Amino acid sequence: MDLTILYRGPLASCDYACPYCPFAKRRDSREQLAADRAALERFTAWVAAHSGDRLSVLFTPWGEGLVRSWYRRALVELSHLPQVERVAIQTNLSGRTGWLAEADRERVALWCTYHPGQTAYDRFLGKCRELAALGVRHSVGVVGFEEHLAEARRLRAALPDQVYLWVNAAEGRTYTDAEAEHWTALDPLFPYSRHPHRSAGLHCRTGQSVISVDGEGTVRRCHFVKAELGNLYDGSYREALGPRACPLAVCDCHIGYVHLESLPLYDVFAGGVLERIPAVAGGAAPPGPSRPRLPLV
Repeated sequence: MDLTILYRGPLASCDYACPYCPFAKRRDSREQLAADRAALERFTAWVAAHSGDRLSVLFTPWGEGLVRSWYRRALVELSHLPQVERVAIQTNLSGRTGWLAEADRERVALWCTYHPGQTAYDRFLGKCRELAALGVRHSVGVVGFEEHLAEARRLRAALPDQVYLWVNAAEGRTYTDAEAEHWTALDPLFPYSRHPHRSAGLHCRTGQSVISVDGEGTVRRCHFVKAELGNLYDGSYREALGPRACPLAVCDCHIGYVHLESLPLYDVFAGGVLERIPAVAGGAAPPGPSRPRLPLV
């Protein structure tokens, strides 16, 4: 079986204070951090012992994981396991990067978000250049607020052409066609993010070849559907895996709608679904009928 796991443990603290994020500058207690570490170590031990399937893992913590040693260690260890195809994490790239030299650079990857106002532009760009020098696969992106546009343009101009710069539509934000054009000029795939995607009754790979796992090992089809499929550690989830339609009206988050079978995004991101790296350098949108179907709601 080819199985993609979206892991989100109890970690909820972040070193940034983004005004659009509910977890900004939140502090976990020592007990909470210890619980997160124990949960992550239990998960990585399961992956290490689970050699019967081909696994891909994306860490999607509510907080910033890479400032914690146990997340750095998990990425290094998992990258060297033969059953792991790819291991990636979403990060603000605030921490050091030298530890990635210990990872298998063919399998480890980072999904990096630039937050203007929370870090100096030169510092963030320097981190991106460190990743490039290390040969670490990575994508870079921003949230599509008007006040971020100039910095996003500056970043796009400084990054190598082969580094994909993605743009997430701001939650609850409606973009005029003129506004969307500005962002699409930076990210040709922005139209996929601009509108929520109709998903009710449509087939999705989540729950079949993609699952969400929390710190207790509870398995759900994705982060956004609360129904439980079983538990990772007792194996009860296995019988629940299978094709199924989405029960939600719409899906508006990339880590969800990328798995919709009604969208061509597995072709667009072939080989880079977890780390959000398109198969075509620069994120060029596919031609013809594979272009985004807009609007979807």
